[in-house]
Amino acid sequence: MKFVSKSALLGAVSLAAASFAAPAQAADITLNFAHVDPAEWTTSKKGAATQVFKNIVEAESAGRIAVELFPAGSLGGETDLIQNTQDGTLAMSMVSGPFSQVCPEAAVLDVPYMFPNANVAWKVLDGDFGKELAAHCLEKTGLRTLAYGETGFRNFTNSKRAVAEPKDMDGLKIRVMTVPLYVEMVKALGGDPTPIPWPEVPTALTTGTVDGQENPISVIYANKFYEMQKYLTLDRHVYGTDFILINEDIYSGLSDGDQALLRRAAGIAANVGRAIQQFNSAEGVAKLAEAGMEVTTPTAEQLAAFRDAAQPAVIEWLSGEIDAQWIDKLKTAVSDAETSM
Repeated sequence: MKFVSKSALLGAVSLAAASFAAPAQAADITLNFAHVDPAEWTTSKKGAATQVFKNIVEAESAGRIAVELFPAGSLGGETDLIQNTQDGTLAMSMVSGPFSQVCPEAAVLDVPYMFPNANVAWKVLDGDFGKELAAHCLEKTGLRTLAYGETGFRNFTNSKRAVAEPKDMDGLKIRVMTVPLYVEMVKALGGDPTPIPWPEVPTALTTGTVDGQENPISVIYANKFYEMQKYLTLDRHVYGTDFILINEDIYSGLSDGDQALLRRAAGIAANVGRAIQQFNSAEGVAKLAEAGMEVTTPTAEQLAAFRDAAQPAVIEWLSGEIDAQWIDKLKTAVSDAETSM
């Protein structure tokens, strides 16, 4: 068996991306496309996905369509990007959890311990359930989901103690996104949820305003949370989803051929982002351990205890926010995906 080094892998992907370079000519259409992650594609799933999308669209349109990227929150946070994409001042955005602020039904994807692994999540999102959710959110928001990317499985870290089961969460102040579902989840696990905007998280961890936080492995490593947090729990409580969005009025103004190009490019881009996220997450656990974090992997029984504590409470809350049929449909889609694999 021949093994490929990381440098060789990155070099091969770089060459593949470069091969999509568009001919130099003035564009007839320019799509501005923003996200909050770093531009560096080797460490950023959104950076990788958006760069591939740009290269494919510009190359396959022979330069008629230009894609101007605005990474690293240069046009604001995800709530700002969603609003700007809705009003058309921004053509496209790639966002995650805050999308549920305008399409509450999207929050169903964040029900804790719903997806057993990434393969099942991809099958559900790329299948009938994902299409139905996209159609619903389009009608509700005027934002078309071209494809679903991956933020990755989220895990807890803290500075106080190892967490292997729900009782270990008791009293820990955990930073969560300003999304109510995450507040309900941490509360159900016995922690003290503390919503804090993303830019303030490093300071909150350093000063002890909160004891811990929850994020995908790649985010924990890229932001050097290992310098502020001692303990990592690989509980994979939520599979974070990225939404590649386009303003529907802008999309409808394109030809059928250009619409098909954008859908095709977005599908490839989403898979590239997923691959980058999976690569960095797999490598990241070892890096975090080397950096001094104590890594706890709950047993199947302990994970069941986490699920039994968090999932009913979140579902009860979410059922008051959206039609409970969405929860039932997702459960069925997950079950069907597992059975077919």
